[in-house]
Amino acid sequence: MHDTVLGVLVSGRGSNLQAIIDAIEQNRISAKIGVVISDNPEAAALQRVQKYNIPTVCIERKKFADKQAFEQAIICELQRYNAELIVLAGFMRILSSYFIHSFAGKIMNIHPALLPAFPGLNAQQQAIEYGAKLSGCTVHFVDEGMDTGPIILQQAVPVYSEDTVDTLAQRILRQEHIIYPQAIQLYIEGRLHIKGRKVIILPEYKGDK
Repeated sequence: MHDTVLGVLVSGRGSNLQAIIDAIEQNRISAKIGVVISDNPEAAALQRVQKYNIPTVCIERKKFADKQAFEQAIICELQRYNAELIVLAGFMRILSSYFIHSFAGKIMNIHPALLPAFPGLNAQQQAIEYGAKLSGCTVHFVDEGMDTGPIILQQAVPVYSEDTVDTLAQRILRQEHIIYPQAIQLYIEGRLHIKGRKVIILPEYKGDK
């Protein structure tokens, strides 16, 4: 039984990537990160992983004639490192159906809202402006829509009247760092079953392997 190989896509600071690394080191995720790929050469996430000896690759969109060529380059790297589950950790590009079909049912994302509420960018600001009393985060499988894929786990947090985008974002982020590793481990244990729009979480198997 080998550790599942994760391919992580990042664009920014990589705080969820760090939470995943920490969970692996604490044996809460039985996986290893095969490669971290960024579309942004300035992404702090790339510096973050250097001390862990995790391979990193930067693939910039502007160096490719079109989106499919750009995505093909990412797919090639994920395949080169034998990635079995693709984890989006603040990857700021919409993936095409071409990419999604290449890893059907094997791409996870985390979104800082309780989907289907507040999809897309600036979810925390959307929640505040709407006057929501609850927001939170959602781990979901990626499909061809904007934050519309089957929901794996969610965690709610309160929205206070005095909240700013930053204070709400921080409260949500603390929960993201808890539930994203949990969702990844459920996948690794084979406990996530997609049935239409729903993700059924199967009970833990207690018998002999």
